[in-house]
Formats: sequence, C-alpha cells, structure tokens
Amino acid sequence: MTKLRFRKTSTTFYAELKAEAEALLTEPVLQRARRLMKIKCCFYALLFIGLCLNVYNPAVSARSWLLILNYTALGLSGILLAFNCAHDCVHNTFSSRKGTNKLLFYLVFNAQGVNASLWRKRHIASHHIFPNVDGCDADIDDNPFIRLSASQPLRKAQRYQHWYATLLYSLYTLHWILVKDFIYLRKKQLANLGEQRYSAAFIAELILLKAVYFFYMIVLPVWMGGIPFATVLTAFLIMHICISLFFVLTLIISHLSMETAFPVSDEQGLLPYDYYEHQLAVSLDYHPCNPLANWIFGGFNSHTAHHLFPHLPHTVYNYVSPSIKKLSAVHGLPYHELSIPKAIASHYRYLKYLSRP
Repeated sequence: MTKLRFRKTSTTFYAELKAEAEALLTEPVLQRARRLMKIKCCFYALLFIGLCLNVYNPAVSARSWLLILNYTALGLSGILLAFNCAHDCVHNTFSSRKGTNKLLFYLVFNAQGVNASLWRKRHIASHHIFPNVDGCDADIDDNPFIRLSASQPLRKAQRYQHWYATLLYSLYTLHWILVKDFIYLRKKQLANLGEQRYSAAFIAELILLKAVYFFYMIVLPVWMGGIPFATVLTAFLIMHICISLFFVLTLIISHLSMETAFPVSDEQGLLPYDYYEHQLAVSLDYHPCNPLANWIFGGFNSHTAHHLFPHLPHTVYNYVSPSIKKLSAVHGLPYHELSIPKAIASHYRYLKYLSRP
C-alpha cells in the first residue's frame, strides 16, 4: 500500500487560528474548562450509578414501563458519560495524569460492554490520522451492509441502504458488543494498521469483561431483584435500540454527509489537502457554540475544533469554534455547519447518493 501524505501547508490559516486560540484560552479560562469537565464527569457518573441501583427500587421493578424507562435512561447516561469523560480521557485531556485518563477510559467503556483498548486503537491510530480516507479510516471500513465511501464497491443490497439503514443503526451497540469487537480481534489489517496481534490473555480479558456486563445488566436484576427474565430482557433490548439510534445519529453526522469531503490520494499517495485543511473538509459541526449542546454531546457537536485541537478539553471548543468559522471564510477554506435535523437529513441523502453506481 502506498504511504499517504498530506500536501505541504500553503496558507497561514492554522498559524493564525492557533494564535487566536492561545489568546482566548487564558489560564483562568482553561482552569474553568477543566473544572467544568470534571463536574460533567461526576454528574453523568452519578446518574449512571444511580440508575443502575434504581433498577432494584421496588417502585420501578414492579412496573414494566418504569423499568424500561429506567434502562433507557441508564443506557443514555452511559453514552453521555463516554461522550463527556471517556473520549477526553483517550486523548489525555481530562486529567494531567495519564494513569487517571487510562483508568477512567477503561472503566467507562468496558462497563458498557465495549472493549476500550480496541476502540482506542481504531480512534487514535486510524480515524484521527486520516478521517474519511477510505482504507485508512477504520470508521468507514468496507462492510457488506452500508456503503460509506464512493471508493467502496456497490453491492446489490446497498441500493436500498437509505431505506434499511435506520433498522441497522438501531442494532449498532449490540452488534458492537457481540460481533464487532470479535471481528476486530480477527482482523490482521485494520484500515491503515497492519499486523494486528492479540494475546490469549487479552482475548480472555475481553470475554470476561463482556460477561460481567451481561451479568450486571441482565442476570443480577433477575437473581437479586426478582424481576422476571422476560421483563429485564425486553428493557435491555429497548435500551439498546434507543441508545444505538442516539449514538449513531449524533456521531455519524459529524463526518458522513453530503457536505463533507472524502479525499482520495493520487498515485504517489499525496492527498489533496494539507493536514489542517483536511480536518476542515471532512468534519461537520452542529450547534458548535451552544452551551446545552456542548453539555450533552461533549464536544462532538463542535467536531472541527476537536480534530484541529485534539489536545484540548472539549469544554473549550465553544471558545475556538467562532475563530475556526471566521478564519476559514477569510482563507476561502471549507467549514461545514448544520442543525442536527438538517445534518441527519444530509446523512440520509448521502446514503441515497452512495446507493447508486
């Protein structure tokens, strides 16, 4: 495979942006941002733990509809904890102590049945280096169900992908836990990452952690809470349908839409943009400066800022996003911003566009 390279920087865009960001992000601003991030982590962690314990509340467990609501809220709180804490931890922006970042990231992801180490490898070593580059971004790796890049072959069933995508998206988290992690265990070539190897101890740990997840989410409520198995299983499955749709439709729109680019290299492996222009071209923001959106989505709503400044905590993205938008216009560079409904609609138009040869 030809080694990919970005073009040499030809504008002062990033130098000017970095200077503006440094002027805006004074030490008091950064201190407040770090404090806010820890408050958010505590809030979502306590919510997650509280909802776990609330499963055993007789007033909840005795009513199926309340148990279903509790499970759904539990699942969503876990996703938001990952958005607002674990994602920063994997970039070492939550704490100055790498050990703290590693521990929190490990706990948050594995507590939701997803292997933390496998996701970190895909996210840091693949997606963040070459986002939206087919064959080098594991997030758009070729799969038989959904075509996510024009460079991928069109399969017959994918001609209808814009119709059945929502059904597949509703199964996403369960598929990730039960299937996707094991697929990645077997892959020797992961997008731009070659020669993947995993020890027997790692595989055993992965299986054990998934068993723990199903034990505390399904077995324990039946055993200790006396809740009928069918009721617990129904609540568990409805939870996964809800959190899958929430997770996919708030993350996938940040890169996969009609507005974003999918750069292709030339025969020498040279991509059409420099590194910073590439991040602008492939990212899409939704409500990037809205405090409520930032509180909920943990900076995924200001995804351009995240890809340009992955070393900064997400609680400062609302400070730098206006500068990104302004300087992009000044230098004639792409910057994409839509509302959530319009971004989701754009994603489905993109799926329809890729359903054709």
